[in-house]
Amino acid sequence: MPIYALGELTPEISDRAFVHPDAVIIGAVAIGAESTVWPGAVLRGDHGRILVGERTSIQDGAIVHCTGELDTVIGDGCTVGHLAHLEGCVIEDGALVGSGATVLHRARVCQGALVAAQALVAPGTIVPERALARGVPARIVEGAADPALIEHAATTYVHNAHWYAAELRRID
Repeated sequence: MPIYALGELTPEISDRAFVHPDAVIIGAVAIGAESTVWPGAVLRGDHGRILVGERTSIQDGAIVHCTGELDTVIGDGCTVGHLAHLEGCVIEDGALVGSGATVLHRARVCQGALVAAQALVAPGTIVPERALARGVPARIVEGAADPALIEHAATTYVHNAHWYAAELRRID
């Protein structure tokens, strides 16, 4: 798997995390235990830091970046969907960012909140606890997130981490 230091910026990946061989990790990136980074995902911590908690899934094709002023922080038990883009934002514990969604500078997705697929969470937007953000730009629907769905997604990807670590093999 391509894991790169950039000058003095070196990734810190738990030995209990699973990073797919086709994911790319660069620079100041920390990934917690039982977290997963799937094929085509890029986490580039060049001008700031990227912090990924435990039991969090960064799915296929997701892009996670930061800025010189803004780290990107993703909490424990989160799911970041396929082709999502996160930059200079905070995703709190137990939140889910849907496939193709974008969460930008200074936005905060609070604990247990859900960002719908293809939504755009504009700079500075706060998605409250257990709320749903949907649309472009995202509009907030209070209390509409399903905590069971979010927990199921996180648990599924922890299971997949163990399965892939044990059984994934190239055959070409």
